[in-house]
Parts: sequence; C-alpha cells; structure tokens
Amino acid sequence: MDQLIAEESASAAEQAAAIAAGSLRSVDLVKRFLDRIAAGDEAVQAWAHLDPDYALRQAQQRDDQRGSGLPLGPLHGVPVGLKDIVDTADMPTENGTPLDAGRQPRQDATLVSRLRAAGAVILGKTVSTELAFYAPGKTRNPHDPERTPGGSSSGSAAAVAAGQVPLAVGTQTNGSVIRPASFCGVVGYKPSHGLVSRHGLLSQSPPLDTVGAFARTVEDAALIVDAMAGHDPADGATRPMARPCLLQTARAAPPVKPSFALVKGPTWDAADADTKDGLAELRDFLGEDCDEVTLPSAFERAHDLQRLLMVAGFAKNLAPYYEKGRDRLSDVMRAAIEEGRTVLAVDYALAEEWIDVLNAGLAEIFERYDAILTPAAVGEAPQGLSATGDPTFCTLWTLCGTPAITLPLLQGAAGLPIGVQIVGARGDDARLLRSARWLAEALAVEDG
Repeated sequence: MDQLIAEESASAAEQAAAIAAGSLRSVDLVKRFLDRIAAGDEAVQAWAHLDPDYALRQAQQRDDQRGSGLPLGPLHGVPVGLKDIVDTADMPTENGTPLDAGRQPRQDATLVSRLRAAGAVILGKTVSTELAFYAPGKTRNPHDPERTPGGSSSGSAAAVAAGQVPLAVGTQTNGSVIRPASFCGVVGYKPSHGLVSRHGLLSQSPPLDTVGAFARTVEDAALIVDAMAGHDPADGATRPMARPCLLQTARAAPPVKPSFALVKGPTWDAADADTKDGLAELRDFLGEDCDEVTLPSAFERAHDLQRLLMVAGFAKNLAPYYEKGRDRLSDVMRAAIEEGRTVLAVDYALAEEWIDVLNAGLAEIFERYDAILTPAAVGEAPQGLSATGDPTFCTLWTLCGTPAITLPLLQGAAGLPIGVQIVGARGDDARLLRSARWLAEALAVEDG
C-alpha cells in the first residue's frame, strides 16, 4: 500500500484508508506533498500561504491520535488546500487583495471546523483571484505556464492538477470551480447551493455563492464534500436535513443504466470546435442513452439575471473594500461594484424569483434524464495570464443552484484538457455523482 500511496495517481480515499490501517503515516504523506510543492511550485505558484513546519505538526497530531486508539474521521491525516477566501484561525486569509494583507481571522470558517473534525490536515491557503472575481493572481496552469489556470479558484485547481495536494476547496459565484477544473484537467464539483455552509468565507452574492471542491476522482470529490456538508445556523441557505452520504451513493452501481440529456445552452456558439466535436463524440458513444434537449427560451435570460445578482451582491458585500481602497482595486473589480450600485431593488427581487422558475423548467428534464451533459468551458485554457477565461458555460447552472461536476474527458488541439460538465437536479447531488462516476468508468473501459 505504501508504494501505491507514493504514486501521484493514488486517491485521497486510498490515502485515508492506508493511514487508518497503519500502513502509512500522515507525516510521511504530508512530507511527500510538501516535497512536490518545493520542487514544482516556482512554475505553478499555487499557494498564497504555506508553513511546512505547521503542516507537519498537524500531521504528527493525526498520527498520535491514531496511535492512541481514538476514533478516526474519513479524512484522517489527508492534506487539504483551502482557497484564500476561507477563514482560518491559525493562518492568514487575505482574499486575493493587498487591502487584506496580513489579515488574521479569529476563528475558523464552519467548513474548516468540519474538515478538522474529519481528520484533515490543512496544508495551506491556495491563491484566489482578487476578491474571488476576474483579476488574476500569480498562479499558472500546470500544463502550460503561459496559460491561465482559470479563476477564481485558480490555486486550488492548479495545486491538485500539479499533484501538490490531493484535495482542495474552492468557491463558485459564476464559474470559479468548474472552469479552472476544466482548464487544469481535474475533477471539479460544485454542490447544490446551500449544501455546504459559507459562514466564514468572503461573501460576494449569497443567492449564488457556493462552496466546491477539486479532486482527481469523483469519489474523492464526494469524500471531501461529505465532510463539509450539513446545516449551519450561521448560514441561512443551509437547511436542517440528514447528511447526504454522497460517497456511499457515488460508489454504488446505478439501479439502471443512466440516461443523459445533451444541452447546448444559450451560449453554445461560444464553444470552440474541439469542445463541440468532443461533445458530439460523447453523444455518439452513449447512443440511445443520450438525447439532445433544447432549453425553453426563458433560459436565454439566465446570464443577465446572474450578472444582476452578482454585481448587486458585490456592491453590498464588497463595499468596505471600495470605500477604503478603491484606488487599489483592479479596474474590473471597481467597475463591477459601481455597476452593482445601479441595480434597482425591484429588479433584484425579480431576478431571485426567476431561480425557481428556471428550476421548474429543469425539473421536466430531470424527470426523464439522470443528468445533463454540457460544456464546462469554451475550450482549452486560453493563452496569456491577463485574464482567467470565459465562464459562460457555468453561469446558468450557478444561477439555478444545481449541482455540477466536470470531468477531464476531452482534449484540445494543443493537447490540453477540456472538461465535460455534468449537471443534476437541485438537491440531488448523490444521483449526479453516481451518474458521473458511471460515465467516467464507462469511458475508461472504452479507452482501455
């Protein structure tokens, strides 16, 4: 098992199992990842804060806990990276802006407390774009350092893709999990809105803000979100409910062969030829288990609605940054906040109401199909580091609050990854993950 864990392809679930069995120490596992960071992060630059000594002290505590015979959590001893908009009481959280340089929170975000309770080692903080919007940070794409890793969860996606950490946390208000996962060639999972608490995170737009995760397998994505999910009285978007048991369902065989709806969506023309051809090949592979479905015309409003909710949220929640240091904000950030200040309350309220209207339309699709197939991004990660790429294929699903996961199933002309986004019904995350795992395994058999 130790030889297996030494391989970059080993899953977080395998690592946790090896630690629980006593065939691997958390200290040794964490040191391996720290060594990878030391060897390769000069090119990738995925980390905003990293204290190797502190990470190893956490790992030693996990090993001591196992040696004492105390119960172990599902992530015991496994390192996790956190996007640098997630508060931690023992590490700075700087939100990707010099206006928060040296900011040290007094307590952990709810999701951090839950990850610690599950036994995770918080390896460090990964780079976020400025205030989790469009202005890029320092991170490069591990596949090509002259290309963007995407944003705003750029460091989390790049760190997992570079083999520097097995799991990482991100957030999405437009396309900030799905897009970077596609560009970096990893699994990116955006749960249903409200499944994971946002308490202790930078707030942008509460109707849209969603916590997500990066991993190398569907099962690993389910593993970490399982640990973070659940009701939190401090976040009104969460609801009292039984824990979702995502990993258990993701690993289960579907009761019947999943069926998929190929949805091109209102911005299909933005997709490049590689993406369009790849989706066509996937549809042909699935045959009678995949139908092309056209969304009603009402969905053409989705991008305008999401933009309105997002910038209005910026105007309210990011106002302190604008007031104390607008001259230190990027032009794109400053313009978005100023745009949000022009939004009328009645338009905001109507935009929120449209979320349920659109989900009612999607419900008809999910009555017949297990999941929707659609692009995760326009294509490969674009050249250049001055922008983070177009999130257009994520916008609709973020607005609707539906769960979405992207799998690195396609490849572009430059040999770089392109993700396929798989979308489920709002609140039906477990079914989505099971369908996604089935698809990944079916394609692996075909390729094998």
